[in-house]
Amino acid sequence: MFVIMKRALLLLIAFAAPLSAQVPAEWRDSLVFHTFSIAAIDPRTGEVGVAVTTRVPCVGNGVPWVRAGVGAVATQASTRTEYGNELLDALAKGEAPDAALKRLLAADSGAAQRQIGVIDIHGRSAQHTGTGPQDWKGNRAGKNYVTQGNVLVGPQVLEAVAKSFEASEGQPRHLSDRLIDAIAAGHAQGGDQRHGLRQSAAVIVADSRAGMSRRTDGVTTNISVCENPEPVAELRRIYDAISQTLGYRTLQQFSGGDIWQLKVMLQTLGFYHKGEPLIDARGPNANVYTPDVFTAVDAFRVSDKLGGPGVGAPSGLVDAETVAHLWAALERAGKASTVREQFLEITRVRR
Repeated sequence: MFVIMKRALLLLIAFAAPLSAQVPAEWRDSLVFHTFSIAAIDPRTGEVGVAVTTRVPCVGNGVPWVRAGVGAVATQASTRTEYGNELLDALAKGEAPDAALKRLLAADSGAAQRQIGVIDIHGRSAQHTGTGPQDWKGNRAGKNYVTQGNVLVGPQVLEAVAKSFEASEGQPRHLSDRLIDAIAAGHAQGGDQRHGLRQSAAVIVADSRAGMSRRTDGVTTNISVCENPEPVAELRRIYDAISQTLGYRTLQQFSGGDIWQLKVMLQTLGFYHKGEPLIDARGPNANVYTPDVFTAVDAFRVSDKLGGPGVGAPSGLVDAETVAHLWAALERAGKASTVREQFLEITRVRR
């Protein structure tokens, strides 16, 4: 009887406990993303985007926020996710980023623990790095981007992010492609200084142009690597696979958009259908790896001293090394930029 009464009492105590234990503030894991990120726009296309990586799982669920035709926000450190939509709402109403950020920070008792970067579609930006006790933290801004980070190995991380993004300005590349490269540059410098923890990375881009997205909100690229030993490399692998960018797989006998890219590169270099009109990406067999492409690949490989059939490689082999040599040959010929421009539409991500 005593045991039964004791159990009943425990049940009463349990049900009498305040329900506040179920609200988000009481979740088991605090939403802390010590990390580095870049939020940016491309004024040529109107794209807006954010890329981020950290040694905490699922960073894509809390840090990056974008809105087509409006701007991009990264909210990190002691992350308050509400900053994402609050800042984007303010930008959509015409408020300047610095005014909106100052207004919201003034009402935030936890501002000292926050780090935020915001940029609008016109290139206006604002940043905040709190004074909370952390290892190296900082931010910097440039033309069409803001980058910010905390608990980093040092300022060289953000310097590398900025240098990479600035170097790609005006190049015929999609914004998501540039953002991934920028984050990879910072990661290569040591990035988040913590080790032995789970890692994640994410990139999200929105495009307000008609027909560019299959979603009503304009989001085109939305890749979140929730946990991976090498999240930035995995981000790149997924992006290249989705866009079918030449080099994401080893070609022997396949069909796909990367085959057309290969044909254009070989034709531009004079190894395939020399002197003929450029192949239409939507033409018959444009995406098919036909025997005449095998022949052109073999000729290029031999010309570039990569070896061919009977000389250390099977016929038609297109691996990562071959792709690198193709781009190098196009650079030497002064035609790489033109070819990249031709590839923009076929490699566009819309899912």
